[in-house]
Amino acid sequence: MRNFKWGVLIVTISVLMTLTACGDSGKDSASTAASDEEANVIDMGQISWAENIAVTNMWKVILEDEGYQVNFHLLDMGTQMAALSNNELDINLEVWLPVQDAAYLDQYQDEVNFSEEVWYEHAKVGLVVPEYLEDINSIEDLNENRALFDGEITGFDPGAGTMDVTEDLIAEYGLEFELLPSSEPAMITEIEEAVAEKEAIVAPLWSPHRVFAEMDLKYLEDPKNVYGETEKIHHATRQGFSEEFPEVSQWIKNWKMEDEQISELMSYVSEAEEPSIGAEKWVEENQDLINEWLNG
Repeated sequence: MRNFKWGVLIVTISVLMTLTACGDSGKDSASTAASDEEANVIDMGQISWAENIAVTNMWKVILEDEGYQVNFHLLDMGTQMAALSNNELDINLEVWLPVQDAAYLDQYQDEVNFSEEVWYEHAKVGLVVPEYLEDINSIEDLNENRALFDGEITGFDPGAGTMDVTEDLIAEYGLEFELLPSSEPAMITEIEEAVAEKEAIVAPLWSPHRVFAEMDLKYLEDPKNVYGETEKIHHATRQGFSEEFPEVSQWIKNWKMEDEQISELMSYVSEAEEPSIGAEKWVEENQDLINEWLNG
């Protein structure tokens, strides 16, 4: 009888060990799956600028087609750079250099990876007015026409590099104007309304931007070159991103767009019911170009 009890005890222990092992195995499998899923998640910064909405949605479509999950984080430029430096964000697709975002480069160059690679070569920034303001062609013409503009420059997101440079420009030219921050969509709406009424308005704008295809606007001459000449658009990543996502890092380094391509993408995105739908359409129609980025 004693031998039987020992046999039952041994069998019971064996069953419990097996169940425990199976339980651990299940936990390990679930943990591995969760770890693998997390390893494919990319946290991407997004700014409410037309070209940024377009390219972030484009890359979301491309990367999710390749098996990654992309999470957007709608943040202003300063917050994005701080998040990259703290490893709270993986990538920011739009850094304008050498002038507009120079302050962020100076502040974070030891904590954030700023790409040497450029995805858009011919960017431009400046103050714009409607074409019908025929006598106003230079920033130096603004003070003598201050009343026409109510002494206001219609701006966009506070913290954007171009807004900071515009404040420098006001000081450099001694403009008796106030820069009014808002958001890019609000600024564009104000420009559209002014143009519709043939009223005066001045605002900082940049190319590429869909608005130049929709309205007749002109850049004011900048004799002191405060905004700089041609700007180039780079990207920035947190430390360690290229080691954790080597193929994604290389794809984005291979990324190049010309005027016609970015303009078409922006149009598709702005006209679609959802930005992602417009981006999907553009990606489908431009697979040869995208394959160059992925296989280059």
